[in-house]
Amino acid sequence: MAQKGLEGKLLNTRFSEEDEKFRRELAAWLNENLKGEFEEIKGRGGPGDEHSLLDERKAWERALGRAGWIGVGLPKEVGGRDLSLSQQMIFYEEYARAGGPGRMGHIGEQLLAPTLIHFGSEEQKKRFLPGILDGSEIWCQGYSEPGAGSDLANVQTRAERDGDTFLLNGQKVWTSGAAWSDWCFVLCRTDADAQPKHRGLSYILCPMDQKEVEVRPIVQMTGDAEFSEVFFNGARAQASDVVGGEGGGWSVAMGTLAFERGASTLGQQMSFQNELDEIIEIARRNGRAKDPLIRQRIADAWIGLRIQRYNALRMLSVTDGADPGRAGMVTKLFWATWHRSLGKLAMDVIGPESELAEALPYQLSRLQRMYLFSRADTIYAGSNEIQRNIISERALGMPREPRPT
Repeated sequence: MAQKGLEGKLLNTRFSEEDEKFRRELAAWLNENLKGEFEEIKGRGGPGDEHSLLDERKAWERALGRAGWIGVGLPKEVGGRDLSLSQQMIFYEEYARAGGPGRMGHIGEQLLAPTLIHFGSEEQKKRFLPGILDGSEIWCQGYSEPGAGSDLANVQTRAERDGDTFLLNGQKVWTSGAAWSDWCFVLCRTDADAQPKHRGLSYILCPMDQKEVEVRPIVQMTGDAEFSEVFFNGARAQASDVVGGEGGGWSVAMGTLAFERGASTLGQQMSFQNELDEIIEIARRNGRAKDPLIRQRIADAWIGLRIQRYNALRMLSVTDGADPGRAGMVTKLFWATWHRSLGKLAMDVIGPESELAEALPYQLSRLQRMYLFSRADTIYAGSNEIQRNIISERALGMPREPRPT
């Protein structure tokens, strides 16, 4: 079935028989392998639960690597599978449908790997891509700072040349997975005098296992610590591990951010579907499905999830996985607001029991963790207010919001 998409082009909303055969083969592999030693990690490690079962999930990453399920969309010449866009979408959907655990290698696979392919030297590709693709090296992203979140060009972490190395000094914050990562790609300032200020930035690959890197976990209201503060106190990184050349960090960093959009969004939506299915089952079981207001909110949630899916299919089909441009700017604002509302719906469906922890001292259910974590959905990666400014200024061409003088 085809529908009109962006710019009037046709897009497919159904998959071919070859794609469906691939789906069946993948589903069978997941069903066979998410057993035995990996049974306990099914459905674990998602938002608000990233700290759980770290060793077991690292072993799962290596299992995925051995089977060739890391880098499914990357070119074969670098070790990827080079699957079609439709089969990439199937992979992420089926992974979420099977209850595949939260991916510890997501940042390396989805962000750094395509960045290295596009901007990295041949030596950097040979050094770092194999560890990402076999699941043996875990990465985190060193972007945000206390004074440089939305204004990323204001990064103050410094990197000073010292022979064949750089010495890094500064602080990063809200660094996902820093406590269990092997490496960090760090946006830092190598030229304090460059103007405009984004021209003095470099993108440096820094090993985390050194005493000059201090990681301080940030405990969330879930009781977990997905994020951390990271302090670089003279940490060393090789000069050969600067991606895009010294002073070229801004372009590389923007490229990395562009790679966040892609087929993996379908997997996120399938995870949302799993959450909605659980909410519906609870509503049926405890009788709240008979409440007309609850029924209406469940229907609205179902509609919103379908809107996300068709919008993602439209953009991915028409752009063939490239940057969707203006059409993609609404995506984060929509899903973040929708998911925050889903968390509230979950607690209202559960009722008074939602205020009780499952076990001592503070063990929460999956939906309780989802509710608390979803409070942050409309803040991280650009708050809703910032997202609306981006849409108005960059997509609609409206005048810029007045800046403080």
